[in-house]
Amino acid sequence: MPGDADIAAVAEVLADRSRSRMLLALFDGRALPASRLAAEAGVAASTSSTHLSRLVDAGMLVVEPHGRHRYYRLAGPHVAELLEAVSRLAPPMTVQSLREGTKAAALRRARTCYDHLAGRLGVGLMDAFLKDGVLEGGDGSFDPGHSERDRLSAPGWDVAYVLTGSGRARLEDIGVDCSAAGRRPFVRYCVDWSEQRHHVAGVLGSRLLSRFEALRWVERRPGSRAVDVTAAGADGLQQAVGLDANDLLSVP
Repeated sequence: MPGDADIAAVAEVLADRSRSRMLLALFDGRALPASRLAAEAGVAASTSSTHLSRLVDAGMLVVEPHGRHRYYRLAGPHVAELLEAVSRLAPPMTVQSLREGTKAAALRRARTCYDHLAGRLGVGLMDAFLKDGVLEGGDGSFDPGHSERDRLSAPGWDVAYVLTGSGRARLEDIGVDCSAAGRRPFVRYCVDWSEQRHHVAGVLGSRLLSRFEALRWVERRPGSRAVDVTAAGADGLQQAVGLDANDLLSVP
């Protein structure tokens, strides 16, 4: 007869800083080779192999063989949700250089959270959707004081956001596929760790990111979870969903 959940076993896997850095490097949904993850963690290839095996055994990563190389990615959205929840509780790392400060500012401005947008861009998009009636069901606020409606342990299942008919038409006008897909919830949310508000997740969040990339409204930064909002993106977001993104334009 299995007992209660062994939370300590998960915490032990996350407690190593090198493994945590590997997980964060994969937080945007990419698959990366072991060599790249070793560099992200700042460890030797032999050491990274041990860490990666530990993460695979813990069910946090999956391996994808590509020829002679092995690529690793998060095992699914549930791992991304775990990382997002832990990030909300974790203290910020100390910034020790201008480069680190610039990187931290970029992540808070606009980034990916697994396969959808987060940071000020992500919560701004949610706020614009609610203001203009694209979504309804909540107000975008994280309310940990009311556990029955917005539980920290189950983000996305308590505030029931839905896409409105007029919202569907507006998103389809810019080429966003609004049809249902599989068992994954169409509209979900995450509690954004840096903004402490809701951002759009689920199938809709994934499709928004894909469409914005196709339109060149946002561009991923190489080797980072940060994304840049382009000038075309600022104009497009204003016209399409009423989001004033001029203050989100990336600083060179």
